[in-house]
Amino acid sequence: MILSLDLQNKIRYVLEHDGVISFVTDTVWGLGCLPESEKAVKKIYEIKGREKEKPLILMSDDTYPLFDYIKDVPKSAQKLMKQYFPGALTVVVPKSDKTPDYMTSNLNTVGIRVPDNEVFAEICRCIDSRVLATTSANLSHEPAALSYDEAVNYIGGKADMVIEDYGYTAKGLASTVVGFKDDEMIIFRHGEIQL
Repeated sequence: MILSLDLQNKIRYVLEHDGVISFVTDTVWGLGCLPESEKAVKKIYEIKGREKEKPLILMSDDTYPLFDYIKDVPKSAQKLMKQYFPGALTVVVPKSDKTPDYMTSNLNTVGIRVPDNEVFAEICRCIDSRVLATTSANLSHEPAALSYDEAVNYIGGKADMVIEDYGYTAKGLASTVVGFKDDEMIIFRHGEIQL
């Protein structure tokens, strides 16, 4: 256990009260909240100065908690998830009714990812759903934070909490983002994983 019980309780409290937290992942630092909190999702857009057309993605410590938020996952997407989760891959798939429109810019798809980072995994386990609506920790069109100090500098005064990395650092390359049309893969962003 990396996070103390006291810290876990604080994280849970902040998230359950429409709060926004910043945390390390395996790629870059992230900013996240509960997907069910429209107030917190709006706050993320405000913190970043992010365009409303740019959706957030869902991340968890495991694939299974994400299944409630998605449906009709193409076979080729399932195969990639088996191969690269946890890891630096974001898969864009059809969303279920549980995924709110306000976090997906009214799109009928959502990006999902399981980062390979133990601190992030423990953060997810602090909350019942184990799922966070997330984006990178930075101001829009600026580089993403790659360390605790950068996260504090970029968004520290605006997020409700910046959680230390405890030595589990971000590698610095963004995740590869893929989607599917008729079960054919489309690469939206080339990142750490080469497909």
